[in-house]
Amino acid sequence: MRMSRMALSELPVGRGGTVTELICAPSLEIRLEDLGLTEGTEVRCLHKSPAGSPAAYEIRGAVIALRRGDAAQILVEAEP
Repeated sequence: MRMSRMALSELPVGRGGTVTELICAPSLEIRLEDLGLTEGTEVRCLHKSPAGSPAAYEIRGAVIALRRGDAAQILVEAEP
């Protein structure tokens, strides 16, 4: 079973993955970690707006909306 690495913003609706890396400025990294987005966290894309930004993600039992630009800085291993 091969998992693919991608930006969280590329994760299709209904699919999940595991956070592998945050590639952002330290200030955004702190905000994302405060939301629970740390290495090894499981996330699932629940919904994307018609324009694609923002998107709603399930993170540790909470639903969080992230802008596409912020989600693009979060790398995940997508579930097959």
